[in-house]
Amino acid sequence: MKSELVSPEGSALLALQRATHATLQVLAAELVDLDLTASEINALANLADGRPRKVSELGAAAGTRPTTLTSVLDRLERRGHITRGTRAGDRRAVLVELTPTGRLAADTIQRTLTDLEHRALDGLPAEAVAGFHAVLRALTGVSA
Repeated sequence: MKSELVSPEGSALLALQRATHATLQVLAAELVDLDLTASEINALANLADGRPRKVSELGAAAGTRPTTLTSVLDRLERRGHITRGTRAGDRRAVLVELTPTGRLAADTIQRTLTDLEHRALDGLPAEAVAGFHAVLRALTGVSA
């Protein structure tokens, strides 16, 4: 892509930002009973497979800065959704794991995300969805 100015209507980044905000609004409405912030939903969604994660792994998966993630994890731990502990043989690595209530919340989040994704993308050709994922990978790979 040439390095010329892109109009707001043609900007992939602005379109992504609009889509992100619209998606977050839908998720907030559909998950209102969980009383979670968007960052908390993101963290729990990334733990939904039930596999414990090191804080650094979770931060990378969630696209969250370490300082932001620490406060998110503090809130989730206070609410009883996660536990943090160390791995045997490596006390420096802090592991984040879902509790039973965290598992219920994560399952609800995962079902809601899957349903929303199906509602939004089912009418699109597989090639379009694959292209979208390629664009996301390219944007995610841009370093500051």
